[in-house]
Amino acid sequence: MADGTPTVFPGFKRDTLDDEIVHPDLYASWEIHDVYTKLRQDDPLHWTEPDGFRPFWSVTKHADILEVEKNNKIFINHDRTYLSPKSGEEWIMSMTGDSHLFRTLVDLDDPVHMKLRALTQAWFMPPNLRKLEARVAEIAKEHVDHMASLGGECDFVKEVALWYPLRVIMEILGVPRSDEKFMLKMTQEIFGPSDPDVAGESDNKSDSGQTVTSDEGVDLLKTAQELFQYFGAITEDRRANPRDDVSTVIANGQIDGQPIGEREAMSYYIIVATAGHDTTSSTVSGGMLELIKNPDQLAKLKNDLSLLPNAIEEMIRWTTPVKHFMRTATEDYTLRGKTIKKGDGLCIFYWSGNRDEEVFDDPFEFRVDRDVKKQVAFGYGVHVCLGMHLARMEIKALLNELLPRLESIELAGEPKSTRANFVSGLKSLPIRYKLS
Repeated sequence: MADGTPTVFPGFKRDTLDDEIVHPDLYASWEIHDVYTKLRQDDPLHWTEPDGFRPFWSVTKHADILEVEKNNKIFINHDRTYLSPKSGEEWIMSMTGDSHLFRTLVDLDDPVHMKLRALTQAWFMPPNLRKLEARVAEIAKEHVDHMASLGGECDFVKEVALWYPLRVIMEILGVPRSDEKFMLKMTQEIFGPSDPDVAGESDNKSDSGQTVTSDEGVDLLKTAQELFQYFGAITEDRRANPRDDVSTVIANGQIDGQPIGEREAMSYYIIVATAGHDTTSSTVSGGMLELIKNPDQLAKLKNDLSLLPNAIEEMIRWTTPVKHFMRTATEDYTLRGKTIKKGDGLCIFYWSGNRDEEVFDDPFEFRVDRDVKKQVAFGYGVHVCLGMHLARMEIKALLNELLPRLESIELAGEPKSTRANFVSGLKSLPIRYKLS
């Protein structure tokens, strides 16, 4: 809608708190924090039965999130990885014979998960990333220069935040710049299939209404098929012509002396290419919005760039681009005096954990000098985000380039967020600014 109010699509009810916690409109408007706060205070481990969804435990406290994450043998990923209506789960099962479209690192459990993760882990660790610092700084400068060329007004998301981390991850994969628009489109469809803007621009509209959400939206099977075809060609090329890039590692990857399966390989590309830039984009844009809304914090950071590591962690805590992941109990387990039964689903709400009043003083205040040692946006334990060091490096490079050149900045319109309850962030941030 023109006034920025999220459009309510059919299929999601708001009759109860249980309905609200899965409702994508509340994530777009940030009203979800009212729900999280109520649960943390009244029922932090809440048996949740939203209309149209299989029931699950809502895990909203920071300490409980850590406890579930570290017990990865008891609480597994594969059965349910993210919130999806029953109709969506049944549709995926009918299409793939499995509970998932993809077999990515976040969908799998050990030992397969760890063996797959080990293939590329060295690429995303600090010793290797240091070799990329100069190039990332060049890409950051290129995008700030582009921002400076736009005449003092732009949509920061659409001109900078989307494209900057995408360029970095495409170079790591060895994918040409000419394919960036395609990859951005695919990413937006995967993470925001029910967002009206994404669905409106997609060629992969659902013919039958059977999507992984309960809305009319993007048919993710069609999106997956496009991505599998694209990365299949990449695999064929890298096996014939290996290069020094992550695509070559995936294309030629082996586990226990055997090549990894085609579905695992295609899924690996997809998680690196999509999650590897979308979440950083959301942090950069969401962090910029908070700096604009809190000019005292912007001034403090500009005057002391040694605060950048703190500010970056605060931006990550504040935005928490991945809002949740699901787990399934493999045995009975007691948490907060309640019995989680074998087979029960749990939804660990990271965005709630990052507003936990017992861990963060004044959690709804944005502070660039906050000492954020315990934010859970990257997850915890064996499934901690593979690309977290790269994300921090990218954000630091952009802010190092932008802040010394930034003379003034203000909003030039209403920011808008994507309509999604899984991975979400700003999709529009109109700004007016002056750069040197």
